[in-house]
Amino acid sequence: MTLDTLPGLRAQLADPDLFREAALIAGDWIARPDMEVADPATGDALGTMPDCTAAETETAIAAAEAAMKDWRARTHAERADLLMAWHDLMLAHEQDLARILTAEQGKPLGEALGEIRYGASFVRWFAEEARRINGTIIPSPVKGKKILAMKEPVGVCAIITPWNFPNAMITRKVAPGLAAGCTMVIKPSDFTPYSALALGVLAERAGIPAGVLNILTGRPEAIGGTLTASAVVRKLSFTGSTRVGALLAEQCAPTLKKMSLELGGNAPFVVFDDADLDLAVEGAMVSKFRNGGQTCVCANRLLVQSGVYDAFVAKLAAKVDALKVGAGTEEGTDIGPMINAAAIEKINAHVEDALSKGAERATAQRDLDARFADPVVLRNATTEMRLAGEETFGPVAPVFRFETEEEALAIANGTPFGLAAYFYTSDMARAFRFGEALEFGLIGANTGAVSHAEAPFGGVKASGLGREGAQEGIEEYLETKAFHLGGL
Repeated sequence: MTLDTLPGLRAQLADPDLFREAALIAGDWIARPDMEVADPATGDALGTMPDCTAAETETAIAAAEAAMKDWRARTHAERADLLMAWHDLMLAHEQDLARILTAEQGKPLGEALGEIRYGASFVRWFAEEARRINGTIIPSPVKGKKILAMKEPVGVCAIITPWNFPNAMITRKVAPGLAAGCTMVIKPSDFTPYSALALGVLAERAGIPAGVLNILTGRPEAIGGTLTASAVVRKLSFTGSTRVGALLAEQCAPTLKKMSLELGGNAPFVVFDDADLDLAVEGAMVSKFRNGGQTCVCANRLLVQSGVYDAFVAKLAAKVDALKVGAGTEEGTDIGPMINAAAIEKINAHVEDALSKGAERATAQRDLDARFADPVVLRNATTEMRLAGEETFGPVAPVFRFETEEEALAIANGTPFGLAAYFYTSDMARAFRFGEALEFGLIGANTGAVSHAEAPFGGVKASGLGREGAQEGIEEYLETKAFHLGGL
């Protein structure tokens, strides 16, 4: 595919206008073919995008600042209604949004559709929460005085999102900010800009005013540096690697921005002898192989007690061997392409390192195109292997053997990361004991799914700061003002 055949993707959409190759700044769509965006399944160009400059980033910040006065002055009900209109448009166009997502990110169409609905659920949740931003009246310690604790929007927010969930990571961050009365400058991944831009089109149609949402495409250096240096930007929300998160925190320190950081993980998935093995295998499939293993909450280390180790590996390997690998648009595909060559190289290096140190394949080896990773279960994994300490971010399931609960806990917690952890047991006393001892922000006991709009999402230690989703999610975009009234 070449650039002169780009109408091919648009022709697949019921609403071709959702496919935009332009940044959104102050209500204007800025189109320049500075950079190509590739289909990860083929490497062919999907389209182009502007490589936004520092000057354009400043313009977007100024637009967000100018729009802030009107947006924060609107009633909570008005903002809620606009968010619900945006939500309804997302669901009305979910098929087109899913097709755009699959084209640029690679995940199977069914999974992409699930992401669109998941992303929309955050918009609905925070539309509802917008009506419940409540302050408090604090009893005064002195007579003739009242103390009010008032909730106010933090201000202009910078939003930097990753490529693995290009729709849901936008809505999970932007919806609570809009509900709180903040305005946004959004920087999506340069691998997957089109999902964000399609959301911008729908936001306009929903009636969200110009300047409230600004979307900057291109390389991160000029955009990110301008966002972090700006004194106008009062909050930054970022999902990505711990290394980049730490760099952004350093850059934000001089202006003391409020920050939400959802960073890397190294999730353990622990299966005890008394677990329901079929349930545990199903949970492992969800947790490990969703999005081809390219999620921050993926099970990275599967720890299985000796009594059920062989049975678990056999059941899991059979499930993995049945997975279909292919382009996300192909019927029945379970695992799409990885995002780029660097991702494939890291996955292959982890597998080769493990095999060289005594691990064995429990699944059949496939002959795949270089853009696809072979889903593999590795038996006899040990803590000396690279994949024990590094996040693989691919469809590789190393299975470690343990004997005692104490040993499993030590291995599980033996990481600087603390995002998600999973375990399976039928002993409820152990469930509370073990779950409370795990040093992670998200715990899945007998479940491989730990992310819902209604629940707080975030990590501890090197996995980040703050929470997204739930009531905690909107608090990240609010400041508390203490208002003392005297002379009463």
